[in-house]
Amino acid sequence: MFLQALLIAIWAGIAGIDLFNGLTHIHRPVVTGLVVGLILGDVTTGIIAGATLELVWMGMVPLAGAQPPNVVIGGVIGTSIAILANQDPNVAIGIAVPFAVAAQAMVTLLFTIMSPVMHKADEYAEKTNLKGIEKINYLAILGLFLFYAVIAFLPVYLGAESAQTIVEALPTWLIEGLGVAGGMMPAIGFAMLLKIMLKKEQVGFLILGFILVTYLKLPILAVALIGVSIAMYDYFNQKNKPNKEEKKEEYADGI
Repeated sequence: MFLQALLIAIWAGIAGIDLFNGLTHIHRPVVTGLVVGLILGDVTTGIIAGATLELVWMGMVPLAGAQPPNVVIGGVIGTSIAILANQDPNVAIGIAVPFAVAAQAMVTLLFTIMSPVMHKADEYAEKTNLKGIEKINYLAILGLFLFYAVIAFLPVYLGAESAQTIVEALPTWLIEGLGVAGGMMPAIGFAMLLKIMLKKEQVGFLILGFILVTYLKLPILAVALIGVSIAMYDYFNQKNKPNKEEKKEEYADGI
């Protein structure tokens, strides 16, 4: 288990750097779930847990000082618990979110501790000391990597053997409650996303999707393909309109 915990820690460190410095989105749970699943030898559960966790964080966007629960730790710990404790992904969400909230508070503390270093960078900039600025940036990246690696390593390594025992010792009502709470999280994620992106002109498509899933029982892939078809039709229809006048779009909430 040491090797697996170490590999997960390395991945968490890389994902943590990507969250702030790379932004290639390999830190998202949908990617992390696959990677953790490969490391722990259960790709199917990893993908399912990662996709479920992705729904939770889909609408959680950091805005200024308001920071959502940490997506990297939530994805890594949630997927690891789902696999190691052999639990439903919804239960894993209920356990992972408190970890993610605590991790985000620690990230804020880390950034607060690192803030005086910026004055040193300003001093190097005034002296045109480029190597000094590079060292500070690499030091910050190294600190971020170690921070995420340690936080991801300890629960997986120390809790791997006892995770199943602890979960089995929990009362049934608590496990079911975590499952219900975890099942609600994706809906909250979507609601937050819609609060930002939904426009009144698009409400009809939202209702259509609800009818297709709820009443006609179509799978998500089929609904997504219908959405792609509508988007393609609208795109080419708008593109081929002659003498199209430039229309000023409504601009709100940064979108």
